[in-house]
Amino acid sequence: MMVRTLVALGLGAALAGCSVYHEATSPGMDTRLPWRRIATDTDRTKLRNWRKAWSEALPLARAADVKLIEGDPALFDPDRALDTAMPPAGAYRCRTIKLGGGGTAVTAIVTYDWRPCPITADGDLRHFRIEGGLQRPEGNFFPDVTARVTFLGTLEVGDDSAPLRYGLDNKRNLIGYGERIGDQRWRLVIPYPAFESKVDVIEIVPAV
Repeated sequence: MMVRTLVALGLGAALAGCSVYHEATSPGMDTRLPWRRIATDTDRTKLRNWRKAWSEALPLARAADVKLIEGDPALFDPDRALDTAMPPAGAYRCRTIKLGGGGTAVTAIVTYDWRPCPITADGDLRHFRIEGGLQRPEGNFFPDVTARVTFLGTLEVGDDSAPLRYGLDNKRNLIGYGERIGDQRWRLVIPYPAFESKVDVIEIVPAV
């Protein structure tokens, strides 16, 4: 009787854990709302301070790898922004470059490998996700102004099987902005992410 009771309690706890995980990873962002109605106060502050993040990160990154930074002025110019910022739906590949260090980072610039990052249309929005790797942003580009779109999402890490719902965890919440920086070339800039950098720059180009 005692064994069956313990098994039942263990199963109940496991099911409760599954329920909590399912709730935390269930879609919860009401994309019918403007992004300003969805973003947390913490994230809105990060976005307002985007230029400060660049000014802190770039000197450190340049000191760590001047060839990389000065070799791609379009990617690393904070003011580079062309019209038609919203990328069309399609197959893309991305690479993340983490600037400025911080947290567990051992250097002020870290470049991740290229990864698939499909973009799908949802009305006026675009859904974006990076497939594979240790840190995998996923979220939505919201229309903003002609030369900039706003990104809200969350970060999957390690062996996560699904992203947390936006708003649950400040360390996983992501806010940033997207810009077109060249012909068939975009970037997603994330100021003050929780891990390893002061700015994440995600380069986005067509897969083929």
